[in-house]
Amino acid sequence: MKILVIGDSCTDVFVYGQIDRLCPEAPVPIFEPIHQKENGGMASNVKNNLIALGVDVHIISNNNGMKKVRYVDNNSNQMIMRLDENDVCGRVENLKDMSFSEYDAIIISDYNKGFLQVEDIQYICDKYDNVFIDTKKQIDDWIMNANFIKINSIEYKNNAKYINENGKWLKDKLIITRGKYGCLFKENTYPTQDVPVKDISGAGDTFLAGLAVEYIRSNDIMRAIGFAQECTKIVVQKHGVSTV
Repeated sequence: MKILVIGDSCTDVFVYGQIDRLCPEAPVPIFEPIHQKENGGMASNVKNNLIALGVDVHIISNNNGMKKVRYVDNNSNQMIMRLDENDVCGRVENLKDMSFSEYDAIIISDYNKGFLQVEDIQYICDKYDNVFIDTKKQIDDWIMNANFIKINSIEYKNNAKYINENGKWLKDKLIITRGKYGCLFKENTYPTQDVPVKDISGAGDTFLAGLAVEYIRSNDIMRAIGFAQECTKIVVQKHGVSTV
């Protein structure tokens, strides 16, 4: 199995520390760092999950030092702040000169940071089969030829007007993840097991990776959804952005 991942990447940094008192100058907590964890995030996290699932992966992404730094209280596991650095990146170059025919699937992990424009995603969806996409952009006709589109419940609400008025073609493509409430596909709910959650950061990346892998294996989207949910169930029980 060989998969191409294309999209925006960052470095996810988690700084874990102690909060024992408030600042005397302002009503904010004083954070004392204890240890730090970092790994590839966004499209790179999709890639890392695919590798963990035993897939041969190639990635096309940015490399501009984009970071998401999260500060987390050890006692409560509460994130108290997120600091984003270099949050915009340059556009992919020479896309139309690339050949993607060697891959079993293409995963587009579009965090809308500038690496992929609407025209780029439409070109990939129009030219190649077995395209799975997770996008933060507003959905429109440009995404029509994607095979499957994963969005979360907030993104679904943000796209509700288009989906309700023009999105009949989305019925067989749109998968809506809803956290502990499972996910929705073709108006059917796929429940997930209730587990102790430590961190949901990056869970959507894991879902996308698992979905593509199982669909390539079985050609059964219902099985793929179930497998993706099992993968996600594992990572949300770990601290930080983790792989299955």
